[in-house]
Amino acid sequence: MSVKPVKAISIIGMISELDNVVKYCGDSEIFHPDDAMSFYSDTRNFVPLNDKNPFSGPLQQLENAAEMAGFRLSYVDIGKQKKDSSDVLLYVNDFVSKTETMIAKKLMIEQEIDECKRSVEQVEHFTGCDIDFTEISNCKYITPNFGRLPKESFEKLSDYSSNQYAIFFPFTNDETHYWGAYFTIPEQKNDIDRIFSSLFFERLEVPPIAGKPDEYLATLKEKLRSLEQQLNEEQKAIDAFWNKEKQTCLVNYTLLEELDSYNEIKSYAYRYHKSFILVGWIPADREKSFVKELDKIKSVEYSVTDSKNVKNQTPPVIIKNPPFFRLYEYFVKMYGLPCHNEIDPTPFVAITYTLFFGIMFGDVGHGLVLAIVGFLMYKIKKNELGRILIPCGIMGMIFGFLYGSVFGFEQLLTPVHQALFGTKGKLIEVMQSDSINLIIYGSVIIGFVTIAISMIVNIVSSLRRRDFESALFGANGVAGFVFYVSLLVGLVCTMFLNIPLMNTAYILGLVVLPLILMFMREPLGKLVAGKKNWQPEKWGEYFVQSFFELFEFCLSYVTNTMSFLRVGAYILVHAGMMLVVFTLAEMVGGIVGSTLILIIGNAIVMALEALLVAIQVLRLDYYEVFSRFYIGEGRPFKPVTAKKLSSK
Repeated sequence: MSVKPVKAISIIGMISELDNVVKYCGDSEIFHPDDAMSFYSDTRNFVPLNDKNPFSGPLQQLENAAEMAGFRLSYVDIGKQKKDSSDVLLYVNDFVSKTETMIAKKLMIEQEIDECKRSVEQVEHFTGCDIDFTEISNCKYITPNFGRLPKESFEKLSDYSSNQYAIFFPFTNDETHYWGAYFTIPEQKNDIDRIFSSLFFERLEVPPIAGKPDEYLATLKEKLRSLEQQLNEEQKAIDAFWNKEKQTCLVNYTLLEELDSYNEIKSYAYRYHKSFILVGWIPADREKSFVKELDKIKSVEYSVTDSKNVKNQTPPVIIKNPPFFRLYEYFVKMYGLPCHNEIDPTPFVAITYTLFFGIMFGDVGHGLVLAIVGFLMYKIKKNELGRILIPCGIMGMIFGFLYGSVFGFEQLLTPVHQALFGTKGKLIEVMQSDSINLIIYGSVIIGFVTIAISMIVNIVSSLRRRDFESALFGANGVAGFVFYVSLLVGLVCTMFLNIPLMNTAYILGLVVLPLILMFMREPLGKLVAGKKNWQPEKWGEYFVQSFFELFEFCLSYVTNTMSFLRVGAYILVHAGMMLVVFTLAEMVGGIVGSTLILIIGNAIVMALEALLVAIQVLRLDYYEVFSRFYIGEGRPFKPVTAKKLSSK
């Protein structure tokens, strides 16, 4: 339940051994490369290798060719198989060349088929006429114009009966158009074309028909059948080629991916005279096994440094959590990864989010449906939110049982409560005045406890970062914690429990003194850290600024605590909304009508509440909790891996 420690490793060796080192780092799958320039103070003799990656191009060509051919590339377990990179490139080049040749032939046939289908579609519009198109096309003084004419326009041709050339010869027709032709002579071409244009005639590029349309159509269909047979045979040849080469291709593809990955590591290396320098990060618990294998590479030296001792660097972060907490890493990563010296907030988020969601979404029926929906979302769509909704739905069922609510039926579990808890009615009557007060006070207590725990986490996290100002004197440090807890406990004891706790010594020692410490937090923090320039440049400006910041802190304690009232408010909102649904069902009356209203109403309330509760609980975690102790500016640990099937 923490950020896993990492260590920096600097590797130096002869340039001739670079490929071996890079290959080992890739095979280890735990090496996160980093820029060596930022780890050394004197980098004047560091020269980037700038070697062009010889494998990225062939890899892209292989993937493109496979995609066009419909081959599915995947990583296979190659074990310890050895193969020279030149042999891999030679095979890939040959495979791509053969594949592209077959694809080109297939595409050419497909193009001919498309053209033939278009010709068939067009010629079909002119079947049924006993006209030899070859003779028409040989005419010198008559120009045929093939196309279609709207039926409304065809009827308007009678308006041009005085013009003996304005004649349209229909061949076929559909619901909206006549398909046919009109003929023009050079002297009348412009006038006739203008008439038919005004009648919305659509000219078609008709293929050169040899002979009569019916005969030509039969020829086209025969050609189409022949082309489709050729396409089928070509596809069989491609499939046979893939079946033969599949295993060899996948092995070479995996090897090529590895080589490409190795070059990604190599791009981080620098040349230093006749040596190379490569710097990166490894998990601290894997140090021994990593350097043990590295020792076997000749002329290579290395140094391993704890991340705490690496100055001016931001180590990458590995989050390690149990399975349940791991579900909620999704929310933490949305906000930002913890820094290497921060406390991972994932367990805190997992507990608070699930608990608050269940309290606010308390209904046995709604919780069950939500859990089922979440399960289906994850199983079918692989949606990470679906996995989170499962425990949230279960928690909603638990609190729904305590409230005695099942799909809004508030009295359904009353006999169960009476038997289990010995109560006269339900354990919690949500809409009664006593219960409402209990819910409101309970929400404030939840807010108080959550904020107090957040302050404790901040104190520990700040001490780990050696930020003494935040840990000891900040609004969320020791001073702020003492002030907040003492003030709230004192007010509760005085106002509700009749315990006169707020005496002069209590107020001065536990309320006023922490305020003074928060007011002077900046110079005090610098003094504790041992800084010489602890005094502000201008005390007057500091006092004014610190006063307003202190006022803001005090105000935030109140507003942040009151913000948790929304936890109880949603309990009341649920009961109120379901009361409206049942009222509408009674107004409609009848078994069918009321049942339909209840189903629709439950669905609307369930969807609306699930959305709002999910957002509001996340808001509480982000703004009321994270703002007190979490920075979230870490970067993920991304080791370069040789991409094998086992790592997918």
